Amino acid sequence: MHKKLTAAAVATLIALPVHAETYGVLMKTLANPFWGAMELGVREGAEAAGVDYYLQAVESDQAAEPQLNVCNTMLERQPDAMITAAINSTILLPCLKRANEMGIPVVDLDGNLDHKIAADAGVEIAFSIGSDNVAAGGQGAEWLVSQLGADATGPVLVIEGLSGNITGQKRASGFADTLAELAPGLEVVASLPGDWDRGKAANITNDILTSHPDLVAIFAANDGMALGAVETVYAAGKGGDVIVIGVDGNSDAVKSIKAGRLNASVAQLPYLVGKQAVEMVKAGGDHEDWIFVPTMVLTKEVLDAGTDPMLEYVK
Repeated sequence: MHKKLTAAAVATLIALPVHAETYGVLMKTLANPFWGAMELGVREGAEAAGVDYYLQAVESDQAAEPQLNVCNTMLERQPDAMITAAINSTILLPCLKRANEMGIPVVDLDGNLDHKIAADAGVEIAFSIGSDNVAAGGQGAEWLVSQLGADATGPVLVIEGLSGNITGQKRASGFADTLAELAPGLEVVASLPGDWDRGKAANITNDILTSHPDLVAIFAANDGMALGAVETVYAAGKGGDVIVIGVDGNSDAVKSIKAGRLNASVAQLPYLVGKQAVEMVKAGGDHEDWIFVPTMVLTKEVLDAGTDPMLEYVK
């Protein structure tokens, strides 16, 4: 259950500002097209809302300690709100607690913070906004079963995100749980952390293809890893035989899907996440603890048709 904030919580010093002027936006890394699309959403959301923002990111989505240092530096500018995409569920908590103590509300981008862990550390999150990552993983499984059938059998590989990252964990578990329910003959024979890294995902795929040459499908918790898996599948001469599904719907994935290589991506619509995050902070007031934006499964057929209205948010 996702409960609403209480009236008492809204009345505290860390309630969302009604007339905020400048927001600090901390992302993971702009080297990933997913975060690039979210930055575009932040930019256009800020323009529409008439607010200023300053945005920073670190060199990779594994640079946890550097991200904490950047967060502390950003607080020195005393923004009216901190909108953050934490690399894991704990690294930014000391900085975000300090933000709360300064009367600065904290918004969680892309659901990277665990609300209970944050509360135990003395951090109040105004709201989290992103996709329902469990449901996104489930959508990937549903699409796979729609292609292979509920009676399908064979080994399946799951490539997780960074170990300890709640986003990747939810996507992987959502996929595995839904797959077990819908097509129990499709067995997850390995679920391994790919650390959001394309090269590592390629190596994992190679190892599993060696031990399971009859592999029928791969689910990767983001598109970068899915594209690494695709490279290995084609290098092994199994292109078209092994279905590969990613998550994010980023620009590189769209190109690969259009080219007939990556089979599908559960699009997270990061542009919409960034845009709505800024607009909701500007609006102020009471919000649900969790705000979920829609997701959609991108395939070559969907992209070639170009008729789905949600495609306007795929950047």
